[in-house]
Amino acid sequence: MIVADTNLIAYLLLDSAQTALAETVLEKEGDWRAPSIWRHEFRNILATYVRADRLTLPPALRHMANAEALVVTDESGELADTAEILRLAKESGCSGYDCEFVALAKRIGVPLVSGDKRLVAAFPETAIALEIFAAH
Repeated sequence: MIVADTNLIAYLLLDSAQTALAETVLEKEGDWRAPSIWRHEFRNILATYVRADRLTLPPALRHMANAEALVVTDESGELADTAEILRLAKESGCSGYDCEFVALAKRIGVPLVSGDKRLVAAFPETAIALEIFAAH
């Protein structure tokens, strides 16, 4: 089991230079968890692709359905300790959004796999770079 950040989910489902790495992560660990905020972030990525004419609506909707079938959404995040998320954000300089993923990984005791180098650098005890996880 891993916590997958929204970048990892997007890399897997939207063709990119990181897609092969994301596929390797999925082969190594198929149980992906994420806080509920991932849906909003992924919808925003899809909206960006649709606005830029990189995707039309039907494939964008398929990508969302595929993501929802893949990711187990941790609804307990709605009850997450706000103080913990704010503490993580203050100490790291990362966004509260990113700290939701970190807090979930810490709470359930699994690594956060991320394509966000800044997030990995801020939380080396919790977050693992996509490239590193795929290589091991």
